[in-house]
Amino acid sequence: MALAFDEYGRPFIILREQESKSRLRGLDAQKANIAAGVAVSRILRTSLGPKGMDKMLQSPDGDITITNDGATILEQMDVDNQIGKLMVELSRSQDYEIGDGTTGVVVLAGALLQQSEKLLERGIHPIRVAEGFEISSRIAVDHLEKIAHKFDFSATNIEPLVQTCMTTLSSKIVNRCKRSLAEIAVKSVMAVADLERKDVNLDLIKVEGKVGGKLEDTELIYGIVVDKDMSHPQMPKQIEDAKIAILTCPFEPPKPKTKHKVDIDTVEKFQTLRKQEQKYFDDMVQRCKDVGATLVICQWGFDDEANHLLMHRNLPAVRWVGGVELELIAIATGGRIVPRFQELTPEKLGKAGLVREKAFGTTKDRMLYIEHCANSKAVTVFIRGGNKMMIEETKRSIHDALCVARNLIRNNSIVYGGGAAEISCSIAVEAAADKYPGVEQYAIRAFADALDSVPMALAENSGLQPIETLSAVKAQQIKENNHCCGIDCNDTGTNNMREQNVFETLIGKQQQILLATQVVKMILKIDDVISPSDY
Repeated sequence: MALAFDEYGRPFIILREQESKSRLRGLDAQKANIAAGVAVSRILRTSLGPKGMDKMLQSPDGDITITNDGATILEQMDVDNQIGKLMVELSRSQDYEIGDGTTGVVVLAGALLQQSEKLLERGIHPIRVAEGFEISSRIAVDHLEKIAHKFDFSATNIEPLVQTCMTTLSSKIVNRCKRSLAEIAVKSVMAVADLERKDVNLDLIKVEGKVGGKLEDTELIYGIVVDKDMSHPQMPKQIEDAKIAILTCPFEPPKPKTKHKVDIDTVEKFQTLRKQEQKYFDDMVQRCKDVGATLVICQWGFDDEANHLLMHRNLPAVRWVGGVELELIAIATGGRIVPRFQELTPEKLGKAGLVREKAFGTTKDRMLYIEHCANSKAVTVFIRGGNKMMIEETKRSIHDALCVARNLIRNNSIVYGGGAAEISCSIAVEAAADKYPGVEQYAIRAFADALDSVPMALAENSGLQPIETLSAVKAQQIKENNHCCGIDCNDTGTNNMREQNVFETLIGKQQQILLATQVVKMILKIDDVISPSDY
């Protein structure tokens, strides 16, 4: 479609190839939408579970990312289709709300779409299918509440939390170190958690990485690690019982707000100007010394003269520290961020038992450790790894483990993993279908079949016979009335997930079912695809 004008200036519209264009409506539009959603789901299906495969993603700049985290894969994929974008949003919602289960939620949504296509082909109206799925999701969520187990933990007994975090990390590249990383994640969350309010502020946990060393060298620091070093090489590398001045004002003479010009035509005028500048620096450094500061951390840089003066006055300093890091340092040390030298007082200084500079490898890379802080409510997880990709993937894995630990502090109910919860819900939904005499019964049975797709994908990715394995586990659950039976992905010889210590959070599993159902209902209700060229 184009706009043109005739010789009199009157506008008219040219329609190009309008006869050859076809617009999708009704069942065709719904099938096209379902196909798009299923295509995205199939990409992630092979990444599900402890034996899931990884994806290599290349950005337009040539950067490589290797991961099996569902949210990261979909975030970095260039999805043009609008329904495909809905699946990306679905994974992102799960990541924002729960932090884990981003692959499973997309796999479940894809299975629901496949089942709904069969129902549409049988002539069932999409609204009735959507209503059946809504009923099924409520049945499944209520059933999860019934089969959930509560466990007690405390600051001294963190083993249940560690076991659940290990389940999360078992599907990541870092699974060989899952025990140590799970302990680090749980200890860091417990350090910043408010157990009375059952609240955790994950912003107080800083995750920092440095290339080099082994994954086993990853450590938890009860303090802050800053990727900076002392501003002068001759400043002391270790300060005990440090009193820290945290500044957002630069070590430089004040600048007029308006445009200005200084004319210097004699040596005396230049000497006067230089002395005045030196006096400014002297006053700034002396003010820091007078309030008792033994370390200055500044958001801005300072020139060589100020740096030289700080070194001679025996006042170590760190420059160009970011705003987020300054806030964390202030929280950890109990100090106040000072915007002007005139406002600096002894009460606003932060306190730390030890500040040290640590060098890494042969590259002369240095980082600053601020430890034994007055307020240990801010901690740092410091990750080591062989390359940048490994460190980035470990950061994503740690983030998932931190979110799981936070969710357990908020709600300490768990269900059993390995597909056990999905199989149990599938049996419950199938049994409940007989109570509904209408067309919704077909949708409810289809929902039960879709729930089976998660354990089937786990079996498939583990190299097992998917249909045989699923049938055997389902029969075992019904025979023994034991909802702990799942897929033995790690080939340990038992299907009992309680014995294998494979746990998942109840709220994470409920959120997966609710979010997947909402998105599928939305896709089913779309019966016309209108592009801008159609108006």
